[in-house]
Amino acid sequence: MKIDSAQFGSIDVAEDKLIEFPAGLPGFEHCKRFALVHEEGTDRVALLHSADDPEVVFSLADPATFGVHYEFKLSDEEQTALGLSSPEQALVVVIVRKDEAAEGSPASAGLRANFMAPLVINVDARRGLQKVISKMECDIVMRAKD
Repeated sequence: MKIDSAQFGSIDVAEDKLIEFPAGLPGFEHCKRFALVHEEGTDRVALLHSADDPEVVFSLADPATFGVHYEFKLSDEEQTALGLSSPEQALVVVIVRKDEAAEGSPASAGLRANFMAPLVINVDARRGLQKVISKMECDIVMRAKD
């Protein structure tokens, strides 16, 4: 399948490599199928590119990239939607965005990660969802980078 990317031009992705988000993502419910694309020259950030809307692209990172390790519970409905039978099937990533520096304040520029709404992907079934955490009931451990 070809995905017309505003960012990369035409991308070839095998149908069986697409990740399905049956409910879409909040604010992007019309986008159900995504391809995971790695930008050349970077191994820390991947792109989740919509196969349904060429303008929709999210930057993703492993929370450990930011020194964050956290655990949260999935409801029975979420586990069923993902088709998860074991925790090892789950990949947890966070959406990151680059903030522009406020005028006169370069310290405000940088990457921001959304830890309150991680994406959970069943890597075997290629199904995903965004887990919106309304209040912090998960354990977060921040470790200093070496």
